[in-house]
Amino acid sequence: MYEDKYIFLPQIDSPADLKKLSADELEILCGELRRYIVDACAVNPGHLGSSLGAVEIAVALHYVFDTPYDKLVWDVGHQAYAHKIITGRREAFLRNRRSDGISGFPRMAESEYDAFGSGHSSVSISAAYGIAKAAELKGEHRKVVAVIGDGAMTGGLAFEGLNNAGDGKNTDILVILNDNNMAIDRPTGALGRYLVRVSTSRFYNNLKQRLWRLLSHTPFILRLFRKAGNVVKQGLLQNSNLFESLNFRYFGRIDGNDIRELVRVLSDLKEIKGPKLLHVMTVKGKGYAPAEHNQAEWHAPGRFDPATGRRATSRKADRYQDVFGQTLLELARKDARVVGITPAMPSGCSMTVMMNEMPDRCFDVGIAEGHAVTFSAGLAAAGMVPFCNIYSSFMQRAYDNVIHDVAIQRLHVVLCLDRGGLVGEDGATHHGAFDLAYFGCVPNMVIAAPMNEAELRNMMFTALETDAPFAIRYPRGAGAGAEWRDMPFATIPIGKGRCLKEGRDAAVITVGTVGNFAAEAVARAAGNGIDAAHYDLRYAKPLDETLLSEIGAKFDRVVTVEDGILRGGVGEAVTAFFNSHGFNVHVRPLGIDDRFVEQGTPAELYAQCGYDADGIYRALVEIAADGE
Repeated sequence: MYEDKYIFLPQIDSPADLKKLSADELEILCGELRRYIVDACAVNPGHLGSSLGAVEIAVALHYVFDTPYDKLVWDVGHQAYAHKIITGRREAFLRNRRSDGISGFPRMAESEYDAFGSGHSSVSISAAYGIAKAAELKGEHRKVVAVIGDGAMTGGLAFEGLNNAGDGKNTDILVILNDNNMAIDRPTGALGRYLVRVSTSRFYNNLKQRLWRLLSHTPFILRLFRKAGNVVKQGLLQNSNLFESLNFRYFGRIDGNDIRELVRVLSDLKEIKGPKLLHVMTVKGKGYAPAEHNQAEWHAPGRFDPATGRRATSRKADRYQDVFGQTLLELARKDARVVGITPAMPSGCSMTVMMNEMPDRCFDVGIAEGHAVTFSAGLAAAGMVPFCNIYSSFMQRAYDNVIHDVAIQRLHVVLCLDRGGLVGEDGATHHGAFDLAYFGCVPNMVIAAPMNEAELRNMMFTALETDAPFAIRYPRGAGAGAEWRDMPFATIPIGKGRCLKEGRDAAVITVGTVGNFAAEAVARAAGNGIDAAHYDLRYAKPLDETLLSEIGAKFDRVVTVEDGILRGGVGEAVTAFFNSHGFNVHVRPLGIDDRFVEQGTPAELYAQCGYDADGIYRALVEIAADGE
């Protein structure tokens, strides 16, 4: 299979080239796109399964519509690899998600074919409606299409967009619901069950599609048919179609992996004005057997052998998410109040460990971060202790819920922020750069950041024992290699840091796992005659003021290091403390400057931002020279 020559793919440099192909040739092209995506992702990892399932959607949309004049909004970019390849980025796709390559998600700055950037879910309908409304106001006759997955449809923003767009009867917008019964993990909740029911209403859906096709050129009769729609629905289904209740004309279901059917249906829908929703059924991982058979693991599988499907295994240390999952289960065994909540990321955060043993005490609420936090607050108000695990960048979407529903009421909710700091190849939309800053200004919050696996375990135990809003942030990926399994739990006193190494020339103050970089830099500096002390705060809030006073009295040169944005971060808080307490300390803060960091490996990005071990060492050398 992998030795076959590409016949049509090398000829496709833009959507205009697609339009030269016949239906038979389009089918061949879809197969070539799949092979190209598989081969590229095997050596340069990315989000594989979703894009394999959406190949025909991308091809059909660019074949039928006049892009880039007509606008396509992808939600999320996990689906958009074929779109990128056929819009002039075929060769660039080989460097997808690399520091010298293109983004793994649609980006307006990258291509005129990317009508809107989308790294977080559920944004497409609102954005597409805005684009469509602007076209209407400007008298432009462009078509606007939003492609949203069934998992993203569980997000509240998607329904806000549907509600508003459905009210714009003359605004031309098409929503394609890409239903593969699989987000990253298997979807949960009432919407998923509803989609199954509406998908199986074949008699009603087939009848309606035939009538629409017959009457599409008879406007007066068509309007009468629309008005009679609720009667037909209630008579045939005994209930109303959710999307049509929101004034979207519903079409479906159709096979989203049948390029001929997609082209035919999209050509028909292109001529129908107003808000429309096309429900397509696709297979996540379509065309690559390993990805079809194990869809969750092949969402983003890492490197693999395309011929055998054997995935590369190079991990040596446990991941922080493994520590979270196992520790949560142990705490739940000890305390019946402990429950777990995640917005559609059970395997990503390893809550599946507890789910397997205690399914009744774990809740996957769908892609709904705000609801996850407020649901947790309700559980806490009723005496439970929820551990709500949300990726740091996704927690940004629930910020008001944390303030209004948790912090003001001082509820015992433990917020576990996975993927804190720079996460690597997913880029600016996924870096957890802001959590230390955005939670640092919220009253009643405790903010902890472990330096290694054992500390994460003990901070979770401490959070259980602390009757207050408690956030623990930790990075993506492998830990520092510290022993943690089967270790007895120990409390880490709130707001108490520690001295890891004494010194006389300068001090390094760290919070979180960057302390491991600092330890390496301090040891290297000692070998070059610079005797630096190293302090680990452990808590970004409350700060250990006793420890900071000791540092301020002893050192006039300090380097602070954090894996987060500097503006409003821990370094600024430490500097403010020194200034307000009369300590004459020159502080060199290391972290993320006032900018968005793009994609690259974590090591590349730490170096780029200047707080890897080399960057910390250089800062020590520079401040030591300044003090001479």
